[in-house]
Amino acid sequence: MNKNNYKAHLALLGANIIYGINHIVAKGVMPNKIGPSAFIFLRILGAGLLFWIIKFFIKEKVQKKDFALLAIGGLLGVATNQLLFFHGLNLTSPIDASIIITAVPVMVLIFSVFFLKEKLTSNKIIGIIIGGIGAILLIAYGNKSGGTSSVLGNIYIFLNSVSYALYLVLIKPLMKKYKPLTVISWVFLFGFIFMLPFGLPDVIKTNFYAFTLNTYLTVAFVIIGTTFLTYLLNIYALTKVSPSVNGSYIYLQPVISFFMVGIYAYFLGHNEYARDINLIKILSCFMVIIGVYLINVNNV
Repeated sequence: MNKNNYKAHLALLGANIIYGINHIVAKGVMPNKIGPSAFIFLRILGAGLLFWIIKFFIKEKVQKKDFALLAIGGLLGVATNQLLFFHGLNLTSPIDASIIITAVPVMVLIFSVFFLKEKLTSNKIIGIIIGGIGAILLIAYGNKSGGTSSVLGNIYIFLNSVSYALYLVLIKPLMKKYKPLTVISWVFLFGFIFMLPFGLPDVIKTNFYAFTLNTYLTVAFVIIGTTFLTYLLNIYALTKVSPSVNGSYIYLQPVISFFMVGIYAYFLGHNEYARDINLIKILSCFMVIIGVYLINVNNV
């Protein structure tokens, strides 16, 4: 593994650990303290401002012909992706959300073959199949085992996965042309514009006086960690590895989410999550880890 690939894989690992933690942390304040659309408004606004503060020190001009692709990136990778995910997470269980997210590598591989002419290998196909079986098993069994699952919430999460996968593939060519921070700054600006009609009404209705210290810490974690830092890590990794490798790391999120839900259920007294945990889900999580390894074995 060369030095650049090593850093890219560490970046992807870090980003997906944060994502896995976010499934349970963000759900903890929705919808009692803040609605999904209002949360996304704060998330995109806060992270977008951080990106543009840093971007102020990077003088790089974007060609007019590339703004259309940046706008599409903002629509798919920021506005649609985040709105669907948080509305889905608000309705369904954190474990279900993290499992369904594993559809992203499958979608990325399909889109990459179609748009980027990426070559299929036997390891990639086998890895996606094994990881996919693990995810399907978790979803199928999870719907029968009770807990906090929701069909509508799961559909939202799946549509979010499709949107994010297409974003990863379409934005890849711009990574070779511009600095990552330039791309992500414009993507977030366009994403904020697309999100504004959905988020602003909910923000106006939000009772910020009811926020506790835990609420503020959660919002800060989502803005700085789950959004600002993870998008930087993902977009850096896209400059070093293919979109399919990037997407494959999402297979780690169910494992991380499972352990977080276990902590909340058995150590922090959140009994509503206890029924989301069982042996079938543990075994299935090991399958998705194997899937990650097989997809990445020839790309390190």
